[in-house]
Amino acid sequence: MPYQPKVIEIFDRALVRRNRNRAMAGFTDHDFLFAWTTKVLQERLADIRREFPRVLKIGGRGDLDCNGCTTITMDIAEQALGNKGLRVQAEEEFLPFCTDCFDAVISPLALQSVNDLPGALVQINRVLKPDGLFMGAMLGGETLYQLRQVMMQAEMEIKGGASPHVAPFVDKPQAGSLLQRAGFALPVVDSEIITVTYDHVFKLMHDLRGMGEGNALADRSKTLPGKALLMETARLYQDRFAEADGRIAASFEVIFMIGWAPHGSQQQPLRPGSAQTRLADALQTQEIKSGVKVSD
Repeated sequence: MPYQPKVIEIFDRALVRRNRNRAMAGFTDHDFLFAWTTKVLQERLADIRREFPRVLKIGGRGDLDCNGCTTITMDIAEQALGNKGLRVQAEEEFLPFCTDCFDAVISPLALQSVNDLPGALVQINRVLKPDGLFMGAMLGGETLYQLRQVMMQAEMEIKGGASPHVAPFVDKPQAGSLLQRAGFALPVVDSEIITVTYDHVFKLMHDLRGMGEGNALADRSKTLPGKALLMETARLYQDRFAEADGRIAASFEVIFMIGWAPHGSQQQPLRPGSAQTRLADALQTQEIKSGVKVSD
């Protein structure tokens, strides 16, 4: 029997599904982050001079138009799938598709709440045709750092201990490493930070709930936070992160990832020692061998 690594349950996936389903009724009032991210993904997709006849979209929040391609939308939450086109309700960690069946997989802000992100990326690579494209976006490590700080301090002061309230997100180096581990060729990772201002922290919390991104951590406290904790969180947030006009700032880091399913036609790195031109000549400088003492 092959070795099956144990996956740590970071997220309560049943709650992830409920959060998304509950949010969809009023999602358009809170969809700014998904609309912006999907727009960027669509622009980047248009910059690639290739046709992608068959596309899998992982994540139902955010509309994607890939110019006449056949798109299958997949999400854990049935309400997030909408009522148009081809739709599949399934876990992002268990893709119910055959090997080599998609020309591209696009994922706008869906993968940050899976428990087995390395496994999900491996499966995405599996369902791509050779030289197929993966383009994804997920929330990164700088997301809501302000809220994390003030909630932790408020809980320490009020309750003498802290439970997690904001998910742990990957950073850019981790994302790049995960793409390589999953077997993607030519991986590229970058990020942008979106700063949004609110009248107070409760407006921010309302937006997060309306996005379907409420606290779904498996180790979250199961008791209500209480008025004292919420008011102290609001006070600390105002003290630390208020702008000149009194509004508070909240940061969302969106990490963009691009990788290709391996194919023999892709560019390959040169074999070590195969260069035809000396670096010293290109830089117009003197080459100094290791161990040689240089005087001024």
